[in-house]
Amino acid sequence: MIQFIAEGVPMPAIDEGKIRTWIRAVAAGYGMHCGDITYIFCNDERILAVNRQFLQHDYYTDVITFDYSCHPMIAGDIFISLDTVASNAETAGIRFEDELHRILIHGVLHLTGQGDKTPETRAEMTRKENLALQMLT
Repeated sequence: MIQFIAEGVPMPAIDEGKIRTWIRAVAAGYGMHCGDITYIFCNDERILAVNRQFLQHDYYTDVITFDYSCHPMIAGDIFISLDTVASNAETAGIRFEDELHRILIHGVLHLTGQGDKTPETRAEMTRKENLALQMLT
């Protein structure tokens, strides 16, 4: 089951059915299927607390993915700071909705085993995000 919850923020206006179908299609493209995936929409303070508590990182971020996958099933909790998504969209000069879609699929790509720790893997992640985003439109 793919579910969406909001903690301390309004639920973003997304077409949950369409997003679920898209996520399943992206996972299938990597030879995987979806188990339990929970998106937790939150604010900057909540994601900072999660980052500190679980990753020992003392900074804000847009997304944190906790991977519980067991190949070929992807599963996990994906925390998304709507504050950071909004500021990143503004900085990039794009719509909030477009940046949110990128971050939604970014977490899924992590669950499929994609990394982004080096400049090369970040570039590859961006390429794969763009391919996935084309599937949505």
